[in-house]
Amino acid sequence: MPEPHAEHPNLTVLDHPVIQDRLSRLRNIETPSEEFRRLLDQISGLMTFRISRDLAVDPVAVQTPLELTEATQLRLPITLVPILRAGIGMIDGILALIPEARVGHLGVYRDEETMQPVPYFEKMPADVGNGPVLVVDPMLATGGSAIFAIDRLKAHGCSDLRLICLVCAPEGVAAMREAHPEVSIYTAALDRCLNEQSYILPGLGDAGDRIFGTQ
Repeated sequence: MPEPHAEHPNLTVLDHPVIQDRLSRLRNIETPSEEFRRLLDQISGLMTFRISRDLAVDPVAVQTPLELTEATQLRLPITLVPILRAGIGMIDGILALIPEARVGHLGVYRDEETMQPVPYFEKMPADVGNGPVLVVDPMLATGGSAIFAIDRLKAHGCSDLRLICLVCAPEGVAAMREAHPEVSIYTAALDRCLNEQSYILPGLGDAGDRIFGTQ
């Protein structure tokens, strides 16, 4: 498992060469929405595979066609919580890896004047707090939406929380560490900074627009 970032102990950058290859293509302004979605599926699955190595398991006896053998199975239900709308674009790639995962939904958008999160939808499994929760959003910019999402999930009793983002800004990582220092963040890249409009530089543009072709 990769080590936490030297300057941000709550952050792990997944620098696997295949992940980085897909990220480079996602950044490219010439990449059309169809290709963007396909690459996003691939990178989301690859990232989840890398961070799910420590999920709790239980021993189980399995009868093969030849004999009884000892095996393992996941101990607790896994829940994915995409932050709408862009987060939904990462779900198919993760479900391809863990099809039994449940999917909660949290709708939050950023007010472009105040830069504060504005919630508009929430739907979670009744027992969402009973297992690990992967919070999914392509971009961690100011951190406002992610902090709000973690606040809401803690209110539901969640304690094993992990945040998966394609690209992070240092400002958002620092804000998350201040608000929720125990929550690990996993990303494909820690970018340079935010611009005056709180967009990540160099970033990859508006992920929602690029996923859904609404540029």
